[in-house]
This record gives sequence, C-alpha cells and structure tokens, in this order.
Amino acid sequence: MTNTATENICGLKREDFQTTVNGKKTDLFVLKNAQGNEVAITNYGGAIVAIMVPDKNGNRANVIMGHDNINDVINSPEPYLSRLIGRYGNRIAKGEFTLHGKVYDVPINDGPNSLHGGKNGFNVKVWDPELMNDHTLVLHYVSAYGEEGYTGELKTTVVYTWDDDNSLHIDYLACTNKKTIINLTNHGFFALAGIADPTPSIDNVICQINANYYLPIDKTSIPTGEIRLVEGTPFDFRKPKPFGQDINADNEQIKNGSAFDHNYVLNKHEEGEMSFAARLIEPVSGRTMEVYTTEPGLQLYTGNFLTGIKGTHGATYPRRSAVCLECQHFPDTPNHPYFPSVILDPGEQYKQHTIYHFGIEE
Repeated sequence: MTNTATENICGLKREDFQTTVNGKKTDLFVLKNAQGNEVAITNYGGAIVAIMVPDKNGNRANVIMGHDNINDVINSPEPYLSRLIGRYGNRIAKGEFTLHGKVYDVPINDGPNSLHGGKNGFNVKVWDPELMNDHTLVLHYVSAYGEEGYTGELKTTVVYTWDDDNSLHIDYLACTNKKTIINLTNHGFFALAGIADPTPSIDNVICQINANYYLPIDKTSIPTGEIRLVEGTPFDFRKPKPFGQDINADNEQIKNGSAFDHNYVLNKHEEGEMSFAARLIEPVSGRTMEVYTTEPGLQLYTGNFLTGIKGTHGATYPRRSAVCLECQHFPDTPNHPYFPSVILDPGEQYKQHTIYHFGIEE
C-alpha cells in the first residue's frame, strides 16, 4: 500500500484519512491493477473515494464521488456517498416490520420511513480492515443484537477486489445468531465523465437496464406493491437511451421519485444467478460501466438530491451529476411477503456478489 500523493494517481494521501472514531482507527487503502488503475477505499463506512480509469484517449479520471480527507467523509452532507449500506438498504415503511410474529421498530430517518439501516447504519461504522494484497481489501463488522432496532447479532464481511480487467468485485457475506432481515449494498455515486467543478450532468449518459419490470412507489418512495411492466413508460431502459430523454417526463412516478429513484426487477433465469444488470455509456469520454449481480433488484437513482456539495480535490457534485446502480433486494420487502425474501436464519449464510466493470466504448 502506498503512502503519498505522488505514489497514487488518485492524489489521495493516506495520512489525510487516519484518525480514531469511537476507539477504532480509520485509514486509506489503495488497490492497484496491472494496468496501473486504482480504487481507493477507506474503512470508514467502506467508502469508495476514488476509481481511476482511462477515457478513450487514455486520460485517467476519478469516476466515483467521494471526499479527499476523513473529516469530510465523516461530515459529508450526503451520508451515503459511495458507502456500504446496511443492515437494510433502501426503505422500510414507517420503520416497522413483523418477523416471526413480533413487530420490530427501526429508526425513522427519511420522511415517515426508515432508510439505509437507520440513523447509524453501516455507512457510519469503522470496519476492521485486512489488506490481503495489492488487489484485495477485506472489511469486517459485527452488528450487535438490537443495533438500530434489528434483531440478532450480524457478523458481516465485505471483500473489495480490483482485478486486472478493470472490474471492481464486491462480495458480501453475513451470518446471524437469531432470525433477522438483511439487505446489503454499496451506494456508489458514479460520474463516468470524471468528477470536476462542476461535475457534468448525467443527461447525456446512455443507460441500459436488463429488466422488464419495475416497482412503482408512493409519494414517500415506498413500493406500492405493484410490479409494473416498463414497456410504454419512462422506465423502459431495455434498449439503451440517454437519461435526459425521460428524466423530466410528465409522469406520476417520475414526480414521486423526483426523477429516477426506483427499484428494477432484474431479468433472471434462476434465483441468485450472476447475470448482466445494467450498462452506462458516457459519450464524451467514451467510458463505460457494466454491472453484474446475483441480486434480484437494482435501485436506479439519478442524484436527484445532490446539492452541489464539495468533494475530492475541489470537485463539486450538483443535482443529477451522478448515477447510482445499487444491487439489492427490493425496498420494504418485509412488508411485501411476495417479494424475494430478505430473512436470514441462524445457520444460513447471506451471500451476494456484484461486479462493476469499467471499459471504453468501441
């Protein structure tokens, strides 16, 4: 692992990420591949703070939103910025669900609902790091019984692997000692044009999503329970199209989400298979990102609530300047019994594998 800005093409300094939070040390870990490209991660919230990949002319830029020091990470106006999310990614209606006949209450932190694990979710925890080699960082966190209102002690491991093909693999593993619910993801804010001041709009970014159905939401962003065909709606990304084409459509669902903030039901031949989920093309730089996952759902979020916050090396992050493609189970699943289950029993292992592959449009 490297120490100084001169040794890292991302320009981040390890010492700028070193502090102590609740008795645990934070640090910066820079993964490198054979092409000389980098992914930088801090163990505070498992935040990805840089992904350095080339454009069509070979010029590298950082394509993920983050901060360049630990204080700004901790105090970010966007608390989920490119971080790990748990115990439950996305929303739970009214912060309430029933499990084995008992009602559980979890913190309400998003209008009337619970979002991304509550007020002190996995995004603000200091994970125990193991840097295995230049390519692989392993993070561990034990979520205590009753943390944020969730039942069971949950032992969680997340493995970040940056391979020579410019693919970032994220493997999630977890086990519990009591029946509980779990929905882990990473909330990467991707800006394939490269972060800048200001970071460009995503309107011209071309998107394809491998889904025939999506989940409509109410005005508080909770799924209505309907599983709706994308055909004939602004939510149809089966064929590639730019976000700007329908992002301001006169459509109730677009209004409910303040643009795209919806979960897609990914096309799968069988449950848990690794399959193609989505692809982005940034036409100016030529950069592409393909997403593959074992998860049944993909939350598309178009940075609707970014406010121009300050980021890495003077970059700013205006509204709709990033795309989030969060691989996960569906929102509010505990209150919709026919959604794919998020229950984890003792003796079972939660497993998820998601890949973000970066390339160049030919």
